[in-house]
Amino acid sequence: MDELSDFLRTRRSRVDPGSVGIPTDSRRRVAGLRREEVAHLSGVSVDYYVRLEQGRARQPSAQVLDALARVLGLDEVEREHLHRLARRPQRPAKSAPNVRIRPELRRVLDLIPDAPAFILDHRLDVVAGNRLAELLYGHSPMKGLNIARQIFLHDDGRSLYAEWDLCTRDTVGHLRLAAGKYPDDPKLSALIGELAVHSDRFRKLWARADVRSRTHGRKSFVHPLVGILDLHQENFALPEETGTELVVLSAEPGTESHDNLRLLASLGATDAGVTPDRHMTQP
Repeated sequence: MDELSDFLRTRRSRVDPGSVGIPTDSRRRVAGLRREEVAHLSGVSVDYYVRLEQGRARQPSAQVLDALARVLGLDEVEREHLHRLARRPQRPAKSAPNVRIRPELRRVLDLIPDAPAFILDHRLDVVAGNRLAELLYGHSPMKGLNIARQIFLHDDGRSLYAEWDLCTRDTVGHLRLAAGKYPDDPKLSALIGELAVHSDRFRKLWARADVRSRTHGRKSFVHPLVGILDLHQENFALPEETGTELVVLSAEPGTESHDNLRLLASLGATDAGVTPDRHMTQP
């Protein structure tokens, strides 16, 4: 289904008619707003909105898109996503570039010894990470790990994340946003297809057409060696504009999680000859 059509349809289905002054009764069978109601509230013709939602009207004006965003109650991330989908050029876009990490960035990772730190691209492929990140995620080297596959397809991924349901929503929202930015990226399309085939949870969330952009926030883990790790995640966008981010996870000093993270680091220092894998178990 056309991305724009999918996005508009799901957004209008979630708008409470009463919140925009439309009275409802028990005979109303439509969830959310009807197409004609969206058109009326946005100041466009019904025919035009229908064609827009069906993917038959392209390059709408910024004013029309802002009006639709207002009626549909979109937040800033969703509004930008709507503009991107609706004003996508007709000619095929260039595929997303392959990410190459400069040696200087790799050195930066090693200069953060007390916090898990790694670099990942818009597909959630990790391209580099420090030792503590390897110990946290149970994957050495970090390069080659895909966070989405770990969360949806690996049993150890589900047990690692304390708030797995929330992580799945964030992950799908990120991939939806990436698909809008890089519509002709074959590796991203293949990843989405793989997840949809093998995960019922992913299929259900993908059908919601939610988009999310997370720059910071709480991230909780249940590590098989040290237990609970309530960490704070910061995402730093790298300047190359390739969708690549530096992710750093830290613990508040004086907390149990801070002690557990230090314990994990010490285990890595004293057992450096042992390569962590995805099947670590409590001794």
